[in-house]
Amino acid sequence: MERREIREGWRSLLKREWIPTLAILLGGVLLQSMNVLMLTTVLPSIVGELGGVAMLSWPTTAYLASSIVAASCVGVLSTALGARQVYCVGVAIFGVGAVLCSLAPAMGWIVAGRLIQGFGGGLEAAVAYVLVRGTFPEHMWSRTIALMSTSWSMSVLIGPLVGGMFAHFASWRGAFVASAATAVVLAIAAFFVLSPVKAARPSSSSRVPLGRVALICLAIAATSATSAAGSSLLKLGLILTAIVSFAAMLRLDRLASPRLLPSDAFSWRTGTGVGLWLALLLCITFSPLQIYVPMFLQQLHGFDPLSAGFTVACASLGWSAASLLMAGVSARQADRLMLIGPAIMALSLTAIGLLGSDDTASIIPIVIAIAMLGAGIGQCWPLVAHRIMDSAKAGDEVVAASSVPTIQQMGFAFGAAIAGLIANASGLSAAIADATMARAAFWVPASFVVPAMLAVAAGLRLRALRRPRGGPS
Repeated sequence: MERREIREGWRSLLKREWIPTLAILLGGVLLQSMNVLMLTTVLPSIVGELGGVAMLSWPTTAYLASSIVAASCVGVLSTALGARQVYCVGVAIFGVGAVLCSLAPAMGWIVAGRLIQGFGGGLEAAVAYVLVRGTFPEHMWSRTIALMSTSWSMSVLIGPLVGGMFAHFASWRGAFVASAATAVVLAIAAFFVLSPVKAARPSSSSRVPLGRVALICLAIAATSATSAAGSSLLKLGLILTAIVSFAAMLRLDRLASPRLLPSDAFSWRTGTGVGLWLALLLCITFSPLQIYVPMFLQQLHGFDPLSAGFTVACASLGWSAASLLMAGVSARQADRLMLIGPAIMALSLTAIGLLGSDDTASIIPIVIAIAMLGAGIGQCWPLVAHRIMDSAKAGDEVVAASSVPTIQQMGFAFGAAIAGLIANASGLSAAIADATMARAAFWVPASFVVPAMLAVAAGLRLRALRRPRGGPS
């Protein structure tokens, strides 16, 4: 029976019994991703009314930091309360943050509201992987994760459109009110639709480990502070502080109970450990695209902000298309894709560096290179997530699933900090088209070929560790 369902492919997932749960999970991802892009659209209107231009990056930083902390606690909370309850609470908290933003009399309120939204969003995003593992049969995991990835591509168009409509025809506050209302509806629907993935019996150890969470906060704070650091030496010191703090958290976590990450997190000897390495390196490799490439396109190639944004969005479309095409392949094919994907990303970053730094280059090859960068991570992301969950040790199943989005966000944060360090080292000091910007336009993407090749090495190790019964099929 199971083999017949596997042969059915996508049809085995798109059945009446699974569609309501899929709709809830996809709706949660879409709610978050749309709000990220909507905020970018309405921020100029917010600053125009409330002021606080010096705090322009704080709402995004606050959201990212809070979501990472929340995601790291999902394994503990899901074990104690149950995944469905954590999902509903996360969506509700997200809505509370949106309400606070809609009532903001000053920019500080927007930052506080986004901090609350980030915590709710982090809970919802991380526990979604726990729900995938606890609700769907194993052969559906990679396809479900691929579908969740497509919500980000949909939001590339919908998020800015919704934000622009509210900013133009009504008020930016209305955008947050609409987000809060959507969150209420989603939380209620989730409570009645999602399966009650059983919680463990409460114990004295089922509490949030504040010391390890504090180390994660220190790592995030150090990483975020790199954007405001003036010198390359200070940026490097902050990055090293973040790495040391995260390494200390990992060491303490392996000896503690309950754990925030799997007991073999980042071990080179297990599938889950190497899978987390691969996930981290893939996200670090992808991260500089959304931060610096839009500026390079505008200043060196004459793009307007909207055109640059949609050009970079081709990477999200490539990610989703590749995820949908490759999810559910055999274990042997998955091994190949987890090697080919990082290699494609390395070639794409090289092309983006060479073409992006040349102001006479044609736009079509640049668009293709950006789309292929997304396709490189997209073709192996659902497979990597599947391998991390499938290889989990007994007792680590829940925390392994919830660790995937945690490591994803950490990879993006570390990558952003490293990109800033490289940009500074290249001489970039202002958003003005000159020789230093052209140099940075090459070195920022080209430098990330290094983590891409390390990801290839992780893929080789993961293939060597694959169990005889294989991964996704």
